[in-house]
Amino acid sequence: MRTAVAETPDEDFDRPSGCTGWLVRDLVCHLVIGAQDVLITLVTPAESEPTVDAVTYWDLVEPPTGEDPLDALIPRLAAAYGEPRWLKFHFDDVGSAAGRAAGLADPAARVSTRDEVLTVGDFLSAYVLEWTLHHLDLIAHLPSAAGPPAESLAAARALLEKIAGTPFPASFSDEDALLIGTGRRTPTDAEGAALGAFAAGLPLSVG
Repeated sequence: MRTAVAETPDEDFDRPSGCTGWLVRDLVCHLVIGAQDVLITLVTPAESEPTVDAVTYWDLVEPPTGEDPLDALIPRLAAAYGEPRWLKFHFDDVGSAAGRAAGLADPAARVSTRDEVLTVGDFLSAYVLEWTLHHLDLIAHLPSAAGPPAESLAAARALLEKIAGTPFPASFSDEDALLIGTGRRTPTDAEGAALGAFAAGLPLSVG
C-alpha cells in the first residue's frame, strides 16, 4: 500500500477514488488515520477476554460514505496538506511505523479498540481486509496502477467469506469477490446468476 501511494503521480491525487465522495488524496488521508489507529491500538493492551474477533469486529465498523462527521472532515484535512508529496511522506512515515509495530507484536496478545477487546492477530487480520479494499479504492480510476499483492487479496477474500458466512463462487477472482461483495462493483448478469440467493445479502458493510 505504501508503495502504491508513493508511486501515484501527483496529478492523480485529484482523481476520484473508489470511496464514494472521496478523491484519491482524501483516501490517502484516511489511510494516514488508519495507520495511526494501528499504532494506538497495538500499544493499548487489555487483560480481559476478547469480546470480538476479526469477523465480528466488522459489526462495529461502517465503511466511509462521506456523510459521517469524521468522513466529512477528511477532505478538509487532506486539502490542508497542500502538495501530494506531504501526504505521501506522512503516510509512508506513519505507515512504516505501523508495519514495524505489527511485525513486533505478539499475535496472541490482547488489545483494546472501540471499547472492545480482541487479539492482535484478529485486529491485524481485520486491517488486512480494510487496507486491501482501500488499495482497490486507490486504483479504481487509475488503470495503470499496481493492485494489491495476491496474498493480500486471498486473505481478504477468505475473511470476507467468513463475514458473509458462505463462499463466493469459485469462478470469481479474489478481486471480483471483494469488489462485488462490498458493493464496489455491480455483478454482471452471469455473476449474478452464479451468486444465486447469496446476491440478496450483498453488499456487505465492510471497508
